[in-house]
Amino acid sequence: MDYREDVLSFDCGGDALFGIVSVPAQIARRAVLIVVGGPQYRVGSHRQFTTLARALAAQGVASLRFDYRGMGDSHGAMRDFEAVGEDLRAAVDNLFKALPGVEEVVIWGLCDGASAAIFYAADDARVTGLVLLNPWVRTSGGHAKATIKHYYRARLFDPELWKKILRGQFNVAAAAGSFVRIAGAAFGNGKGGASGASAGAPASLPDRMQAGLARFRGKVLLIISGADLTAQEFLDTAAASDKWQGLLAAPHVSRQTLPEADHTFSRRVWKDQVVNWTGDWLRSW
Repeated sequence: MDYREDVLSFDCGGDALFGIVSVPAQIARRAVLIVVGGPQYRVGSHRQFTTLARALAAQGVASLRFDYRGMGDSHGAMRDFEAVGEDLRAAVDNLFKALPGVEEVVIWGLCDGASAAIFYAADDARVTGLVLLNPWVRTSGGHAKATIKHYYRARLFDPELWKKILRGQFNVAAAAGSFVRIAGAAFGNGKGGASGASAGAPASLPDRMQAGLARFRGKVLLIISGADLTAQEFLDTAAASDKWQGLLAAPHVSRQTLPEADHTFSRRVWKDQVVNWTGDWLRSW
């Protein structure tokens, strides 16, 4: 399907934000807001968000990808992903202004973009769906445990590692020191763990995210990379929580996994699969 792309500028708290809206010739009633993750701007790693937006437009789905305040071309000070609610609301407001006929929006977010979407979605009735890719639930203890479980275990069985050790090309002392530090974070005094904050302490990031997603009544598509520590930390955190397990098992939540994919789905075949899953899911309800 033919489509065009327009530059969109809009205000957020007195700062100018900029984005690109991809508009198919025939616009579906459901559009997508693409939310970036990490220190990225609207193009994304290896043009990930650009290719996603154009592929969705070719399927008849309009989208907006934009820069938060302080990122890319947008003005203002950079903000943490937990403090971008105003940016998301301004983007949703202007997506609807730019696309007459659109009735609802799905937020598509990678990494802490997925986390930001979780915190925002329940407070905006126009948001009827979330696509969450490798959500960021980082805690020091959770990351350390995921590193030991998924990185060090794999390294122990890597023939190339043992060849380097035998050839004297591997710094065993430095590696051992690194492992001890990580093990201390994972199994030390319990600080920085994934959940279970003591009475009076602030809830952990995973607990706050679980509470935010539990408030959302729309559809959810969870896409996980099999070769990504961020994704594995999320899965380990969810597996250790009855609340997370119940939430992810709910009928409105769909799950897909790309076993060999990295964090940003950097290969063409992985990006194409993500696009296809996203498009199929959008048309399924």
